[in-house]
Amino acid sequence: MKLFANLLLLSLICQVAIYSQSIKTDIKTLSQNADAIVTGEVVAINSNWGKDKSTIYTDVTLKVDEYIKGNNSQESIIVRCPGGEVDGVGELYSHMPSFTANEEVLLFVKKGTSDMEYSVLDGEEGKIQIAEDRITGEKTTALNMKISVLKAQIKSYVQVK
Repeated sequence: MKLFANLLLLSLICQVAIYSQSIKTDIKTLSQNADAIVTGEVVAINSNWGKDKSTIYTDVTLKVDEYIKGNNSQESIIVRCPGGEVDGVGELYSHMPSFTANEEVLLFVKKGTSDMEYSVLDGEEGKIQIAEDRITGEKTTALNMKISVLKAQIKSYVQVK
């Protein structure tokens, strides 16, 4: 019985380690430095060559559910990330976020060259995955925090004083 309990505990610890996400830049700094903070769902991912055909970038289209900070009139935004794969050629940058179709995320972003184009602030630090807790049905983050609690924390950092 003791062996079973130890194995169960070890299994739970491994699951937490696999699903946890480390944040080196604190939420307050990310909140204050971001031009916009949004939650939403990834609806499209398109990789292309840069103008000089020497680099690859990926445009991620996010259907915005909520603007926690920033412009709240756009239903979707494009987040441009360095790297991707085009014509069998791949380019990978360390510490840059990756995205999957239908993924739900909270993003801290900086404005790009157009009103609809953004980049993720501080690379992978500026992306937090959102998932539904299987037991409670509540939305949580990879930080093991309810999304409602995280949003309230972010709003307290970005309020005009």
